Amino acid sequence: MAMKLTIKLFVVLLAAIIMLGGGAQGVVLCNTDSTKLNLCRAAVTGRNPPPPTQACCAVVRHANMPCLCKYRSVLPSLGIDPKNALALPAKCGLRSPQCPGR
Repeated sequence: MAMKLTIKLFVVLLAAIIMLGGGAQGVVLCNTDSTKLNLCRAAVTGRNPPPPTQACCAVVRHANMPCLCKYRSVLPSLGIDPKNALALPAKCGLRSPQCPGR
């Protein structure tokens, strides 16, 4: 359990550094370059987010969405609504991941 918490904390810190502009080089997480994640930021934040852009959908097409299911519990600490994030594939015309416990 401590290892899972450590990994989640690392992911949160890494994402925060990247979002604050401190990460010029990306990190690959779940087959997605972290520098490209901002392309989807608007579509996963707020109560009524706009639809994802074509650029965001290109990122989603290459992401391993089932892998991202593991990180959904840390998304709110980054201002990301997990429900919105996991809805992106369907909004991009793809199959949504089936996350355990969802």
